[in-house]
Parts: sequence; C-alpha cells; structure tokens
Amino acid sequence: MRRRGGDGDSGPRSDSGDIGRAEGRPGAARHGRAQHSWFPGLRMLLLAPLLTYISVPFLVRLFPSVLTKFVYLNFLAFPFFVDFRQPELLVSNTISLHLTTEPGVTVGVWHTVPGSRGAEAQGKDQRWYEEALADAHPVIIYLHGNGGTRAASHRVQFLKTMGAADFHILALDYRGYGDSSGHPTESGFTTDVLALYDWAKARSGNSSIVFWGHSLGTGIATNAVRKLQEERGVQADAVVLESPYTNIREAAANIPLTKIYRQFPGFEYLILDSLARAGMFFRSDENVKVLGCPLLILHAEDDGVVPPKLGRKLYETAREAYKDKSKVKFVTFPEKLGLGHDYISFHPELPALVKDFLNVK
Repeated sequence: MRRRGGDGDSGPRSDSGDIGRAEGRPGAARHGRAQHSWFPGLRMLLLAPLLTYISVPFLVRLFPSVLTKFVYLNFLAFPFFVDFRQPELLVSNTISLHLTTEPGVTVGVWHTVPGSRGAEAQGKDQRWYEEALADAHPVIIYLHGNGGTRAASHRVQFLKTMGAADFHILALDYRGYGDSSGHPTESGFTTDVLALYDWAKARSGNSSIVFWGHSLGTGIATNAVRKLQEERGVQADAVVLESPYTNIREAAANIPLTKIYRQFPGFEYLILDSLARAGMFFRSDENVKVLGCPLLILHAEDDGVVPPKLGRKLYETAREAYKDKSKVKFVTFPEKLGLGHDYISFHPELPALVKDFLNVK
C-alpha cells in the first residue's frame, strides 16, 4: 500500500509538473511566433530598395523609351494652372502666338518686344508685334531646358532681363511641352526650332537672330544651327549656350541622378547605351566642330546639375575646331554669386556681357 501510495504520491507530482509544462508550451509558442512573424516583413522592407536598385538598369535596357521621360520631363508642366494666352500676367510687353511646325504639330510661343518699345506695345495685336521684329533690334530664339514650360520663373526672368536690354525674345515650348501639341523627340525639336527661325526670319528684315539654348536646350540649339548650315547653307548670326553639356551620354554620366549607378556593373551598357537606343544624342561636341558663327558659352561654377567641366570641354572642342578663335568665348560665373544651373539670367551684368560679345550697342 505504501508502495502504491508512494506511487500515487509520485503520480500527482509528476502530473503537476507535466501540467505546468503543458500550460507553458502554448504561451512560449505564441511568443516565439510573435517574435518571428515580423521577420518576413522586415526582410521585404530591406530587400525592396535593393531589388528596385538592381532592376532599374535592366528595365531601362529592355525599355529604353522610358529614358525619354527622365530626360525630357515634359510631364512636369510647372508652374501649373498658367494661362499661356495671357503672358502679360507674368511679363510685360509680351503676347502669345501659335505656330504650326509640321502637319499635326503646333507649338506655343511668347514674343517679348524690347523694353524701349514697351509703352508703344500697350494694347497692340499680333500684327503689330510681328512688324516690330524688323525694327533692327536683335532677336533671341530662346530654347529652354527640360521640365516645366516657358512660364517657369527663371525663364520668365530671362524674358524680363533681355527684354529690358532691348532684345526681342521668342520663347517657345517644344512639341509635348506646355500648350504645344505632339510628342517630344530630338528630331522633332529641331523641326520646331527651324520653323520658328523661318517665321522670324521672314519678318525681321536685317535684324540679327541669336539662338540661345539653356541646359537641354543647348543641344537643341546646336542641332538646329548645324542643320541650318549644312542643309541650307545658312550660317546663324550667333549662338549662346547657357549651362551646356557636350552630349547627352556624357551629361547622363555626370548628373546627380545617375551618381548611385556609376559603380554599378554594366552602367554604360545598361543605361548610357540605352540613350542612343531611345534616339537621344544631342551631340553638341560634334555640332560645334562644323559651326563658324560667333559662339558664347556661359557656365556657373556652382552648377549642381551639369558640371562646369562639360561646358569648358565643349568650349575647348569648339575653339580647337574654329579657324577664327576670337569667335568663341567662355564665361564662368563665380560660385559666390550662387547662380547655379538656372539663374545666370538673374545676373545684372548679363545683358552687357552679351551685347559686348555680339557687338551690339
């Protein structure tokens, strides 16, 4: 009996221990599951940026047309809610017009007349503005950079600055930008610019016409001027390149956006080579080799988008190719001025500098 009692005594102790352990197991299991349940989410959170980083170059190679979105940025139509038909709300002595550059493509243009004719321009219609182009004041065809429209603040400032300096300015939005129709392409931009040149030339008499490109627009300017010279035998009166690059491939290799990929295996093959596959070249370094017109290159030392070294390299390429070296000039703006990539037009001495180069009073 004692043995059975002993056995019985040992039973409950054993059962009690088993019960305690049995009750502890589900709690421990739940705690373990709770600990491990967030691991997959954390893993995905950490892996997602890495997978995105790795996949982008391959997607670009497979679908090179996606690069046109990043290069042109025409879908960023800032400033928003602008009435292009009323440019006088942003800059005085200015009207809006539309020009058909080829069947199915119409581009929007603003025409700012010289400040000295501002009072006379009040209330005048397009015909008066067109006739004013022949008043002997030089005409600037202004070709803006990527993103935004001709209504962007730094572009409006350009109209104000150079208009006050007694230049006519024709500022257009290329196809696919602003209120212009069509889709952006490199060859299409050239067509738009030359159509505007022809329109202005037919109305400007003996007034000189200057092609002024900024950023992406510098490549558009040199494309147009080269085509004008090679296909028509017409030399432009002058070209001004503000914050330029040598070619789109070299620009892409140096802009901040691609910095994280420069050490990526296959960067040139996957990304840079895809620019050509998307039909984008903008070879200003090749274009300037065949030009003969006066060429002024402007670059701010603190340009954080297109490095000044590309502007200098373009200048050196042009100077080496030009027979008359005096026709090529490179002007840099000190970093302390804070002009960066977009604000050279805010410099008060810009008009005098340009007039001196163009030999205009």
